[in-house]
Amino acid sequence: MYSATTHSIRVTVNPIYLEDQSDPEEDHYVWAYQVEIENLGADVVQLLSRHWQITDSNGRVQEVRGVGVVGEQPVLNPGESFNYTSGTPLPTPSGIMHGSYGMERPTGERFEIEIPAFSLDSPHQSKRLN
Repeated sequence: MYSATTHSIRVTVNPIYLEDQSDPEEDHYVWAYQVEIENLGADVVQLLSRHWQITDSNGRVQEVRGVGVVGEQPVLNPGESFNYTSGTPLPTPSGIMHGSYGMERPTGERFEIEIPAFSLDSPHQSKRLN
């Protein structure tokens, strides 16, 4: 598991290689990643947006920006957490992802929190990127 805390919000990610959805002979590798976002602070916060950078083992970078996560813009009271699972395919057997979430407090203050970098490793790789 990978974890980072920014502005009293902890993001923990657990990547899982999906063998049943991958096809190494076709250079198609798929991972799920489970994310937990925990509000460790004293303020209510809302997740507004996401920004991902996904790098395959050939160095190709894909950027993904969007509203919320899995169709939601969760509000987290102090002590609450939000969990979701998403996924990503790659044309290589390994890679790395990292990014940020755009957050907002009830005062209208907006800020970014870190999504920690995490490895996407499959059993089909001959070398590890990270």
